[in-house]
Amino acid sequence: MTASPTIAEELRGAGLRVTAARVALLETVRDGDHLDAETIASGVRDRVGHVSLQAVYEALHALTAAGLVRRIEPAGSPARYERRVGDNHHHLVCRACGAVKDVDCAVGQPGCLEPVDDGGYLVDEADVTFWGLCPQCRRK
Repeated sequence: MTASPTIAEELRGAGLRVTAARVALLETVRDGDHLDAETIASGVRDRVGHVSLQAVYEALHALTAAGLVRRIEPAGSPARYERRVGDNHHHLVCRACGAVKDVDCAVGQPGCLEPVDDGGYLVDEADVTFWGLCPQCRRK
């Protein structure tokens, strides 16, 4: 059985410098649930002290480009970030409170990547968002 790589190893493997802020950022995203940049900045500050919001945005950009975090942008909501990457999963979003939940591909891995007409594009990812009311909002 192989141990999962540490965050530092993941950063190095992606060709990124290992910094306390980047490690804290990845820990915050891992421990959270589809967090926005301001919430992530707060979590990083709790772990390492002062860090600017601009530095968090720059780190999120680098980590997203490296494939270590995924950025999603539900309509009407700030961008959210998550650690679940590379598996073509989708999201459920509550119209009332904005809660976001992961959901596996609705029709199987290859099926969601095959549009009726690809227009000549080489499709490598599908981004589906299901909208509705979460269980808590339905009870209200």
